[in-house]
Amino acid sequence: MATSVKTTAWKMTEGAPAGLLLRFSIPLLIGNLFQQLYSLVDSVVIGRFVGENELGGIGCTGSIDFLIFSIGYGMSAGIGILVATMFGAGEKERLTKAIYNSAYVLLGAALLITLTGFFGAPAILTLMRTPENLYPHALLYMRVVALGSTGNLFYGGISAVMRSFGDSRTPLLILLLSCVINICLDLLLVLVFHMQVLGVALATLIATVVSAVVSYIAARRTLPLFRYRKGAFAPDKQLIGRCIRLGMPLAGQNMLIALSCMALQFVVNGFGDVLVTANTAVSKIEQLVQQPFSSLATALSAYTGQNIGARREDRVKQGLGVGIRYAAIVSVLMLVVMQFGGKYILSIFVPDPEIIRVGAVGLKITSWFYIFLGLLYVVRGVLNGAGDAVYSAINGIIELVCRFSLAAPLAMIPFIGQWGVFLCSGLTWTITGVISLGRYLSGSWKKRLGASE
Repeated sequence: MATSVKTTAWKMTEGAPAGLLLRFSIPLLIGNLFQQLYSLVDSVVIGRFVGENELGGIGCTGSIDFLIFSIGYGMSAGIGILVATMFGAGEKERLTKAIYNSAYVLLGAALLITLTGFFGAPAILTLMRTPENLYPHALLYMRVVALGSTGNLFYGGISAVMRSFGDSRTPLLILLLSCVINICLDLLLVLVFHMQVLGVALATLIATVVSAVVSYIAARRTLPLFRYRKGAFAPDKQLIGRCIRLGMPLAGQNMLIALSCMALQFVVNGFGDVLVTANTAVSKIEQLVQQPFSSLATALSAYTGQNIGARREDRVKQGLGVGIRYAAIVSVLMLVVMQFGGKYILSIFVPDPEIIRVGAVGLKITSWFYIFLGLLYVVRGVLNGAGDAVYSAINGIIELVCRFSLAAPLAMIPFIGQWGVFLCSGLTWTITGVISLGRYLSGSWKKRLGASE
């Protein structure tokens, strides 16, 4: 069997960073946009054809789901960083074993997520002051999505491995397939079988399971080092430990960010149904806005991981500069769109004029801070790719402190009121982005150059 990576693997330790990152980011961006598309379809189908209470119920679970899935997302990212670093350093002998040993980490995370999401849902939703008329829809959606956690995590983990080899095209194609399945099932289960929130949740569950299976088959076919070899599944404490050590800081970072979003959702819930639904629609739109930034961050993580393994500090710095320039361009474009077109975009989700009015003002407030959101994503991508565990903790703590300390006080100021929830998000992005840049400039990440854990 061949021992060299070929077909779709791609080294990012050579060539112009601007071209590499653009080429790598575009498939990621397309995939992320399609992923958000089927999330938007969920919202549009529910908001337009079922009801605003059901839409609000789904919206209430967003930050909670993010919290519950944080461990899995962090572990997937940690696995990707480990593979990228080993690949960049030329450690091909143990790569296959590292990939298959990561399955133990993903299985453990999936079990924890499933149990927490399914059985802990009532307590969590009650703690979050979920409005009574939204509660049953939120509970149903949250439990069904939790049951699909294994498929979700294995798709994420396998995709992270493929991207670590420089292959962002194959995960894109699989994601497109998943989007098509999800959208078709949304329309079938909701419009034809009238399953409402259950139909949307089942569509998501089925699509993630299919994407996980297809991802595994595709990775085996396109990446020789992914193909199973005798003994690859034999537990290796060192490799499992490396996955956990790289993944746990990122999981902790995501958990703290999710907790900060839950703190904001707690304040939002206190203002009633109109703000809850408007904030849900705004959040869906801003998830789209964040996709170019998220794609850049993912590309920079793989790029940084490979160059850290190859001891190329100069290329890491060049990559950050390119990322900041790309993010600045996107920020300005999105600012213009939201200032003048936000209400038209919101009208796609809900027909209620008051919800559209509130959401449009919210978008006008937050869009002024997009430049700092882009900065945050780009710097986070570099530092996470470098395996800066301390930064992962700092980043999550800052977001948590900002939302906890800003959301309620801003909302209590008479002339700000409910608009404080949107202003809180913008200020959180600004503070976290600036501090993240300071962490990068401190040079602490350089300690990881050439390290192999």
